[in-house]
Amino acid sequence: MTQKPLSVAVGIIRNTQRQFFIACRPAGVHMAGMWEFPGGKVELGETPDQALIRELCEETGIEAIDPQPLDSKTFSIGDRLITLHFFLVENWQGEPYGREGQPSRWLSAEELREDEFPPANAEMIRWLKTH
Repeated sequence: MTQKPLSVAVGIIRNTQRQFFIACRPAGVHMAGMWEFPGGKVELGETPDQALIRELCEETGIEAIDPQPLDSKTFSIGDRLITLHFFLVENWQGEPYGREGQPSRWLSAEELREDEFPPANAEMIRWLKTH
């Protein structure tokens, strides 16, 4: 079986109080009800950082300024080969909120619970707790 590649840009938005902005995945999508760092698919012709800036504007209403790449992880789910591109976002314009109506909140690293996120986020959450 040939797997279809999918690239996803993920924004880890951290404020000056070292809290992270997370949103709840809406009903009707894969892993609905789980919490996530906002982001989305990298479209044809986009770089991951361009996709991140577009997605954060669409999902959270902010304009990310100079997002910093952290890490990329590739994993297999069924017929998909998914690469997550994680970026740290500490500078932005606007105030993030669930622009698509999704619940959202700010949490400290210690409050982030791996079991509330998709499994592909676990390693990044562990890293955030130590940095």
